[in-house]
Amino acid sequence: MTDERVQAWRPLILSGRWFQEIPEELRARLLDAAVVRGLNPGQRLFSRGDRPCGLYCVIDGAIRISGVSESGKEALLMLMEPPHWFGEISLIDGQPRTHDATAEGTTQVLQVPQAALKTLLAQEPRYWRDFALLMSHKLRLMFIALEELSLLPAPARLARRLLMIAEGYGNLRGGARRVIDVSQEQLALMLAISRQTTNQILKELEARGAVRLTYGKIELLSLEKLRDAAS
Repeated sequence: MTDERVQAWRPLILSGRWFQEIPEELRARLLDAAVVRGLNPGQRLFSRGDRPCGLYCVIDGAIRISGVSESGKEALLMLMEPPHWFGEISLIDGQPRTHDATAEGTTQVLQVPQAALKTLLAQEPRYWRDFALLMSHKLRLMFIALEELSLLPAPARLARRLLMIAEGYGNLRGGARRVIDVSQEQLALMLAISRQTTNQILKELEARGAVRLTYGKIELLSLEKLRDAAS
């Protein structure tokens, strides 16, 4: 039986493209097996090299997916916000976690434990395709990011990343958000550019009427102007 705390988050979870499109039976099985976990700001959900521990969905707050070099330099890949699912790579290949997952502020996630997933897929192997689709979506995003890094100047890459975040990296239904909870420092880390360059580009977008800058947030005033800057 689904935990009442899990059931309370069902409308939010259903707003995500992947969960909405998978079979109803699979949705029910995942929610039945899921538990709610709360994380404090900066608390690690899992670390690079950890054994597979299941599949997750962000339901409140955000999860920072990143890697840190031996010198301490961080590469921020993505901020996972509701209702983003993640963790499927280790489910599919059974290998250790590839990156660190850390709570960005007070955060809640659903966790579907690894054992429950293995049991489900042993009983219903046809569902492997649904998890492969979840992973293939992220693989597409990775190829797009690599291409943009090689071919586009920083202003166009930053504009495109703002649009992707607003659209939940293609995971949301119902249109793009108009307010993004992302700081300039986080954007700089995502795009591998300096904090100063990020600030300069955002100020130029603000002058063009594309965005409005507030503390820790970016309001998108004109998606059309932002798309022009991204082209």
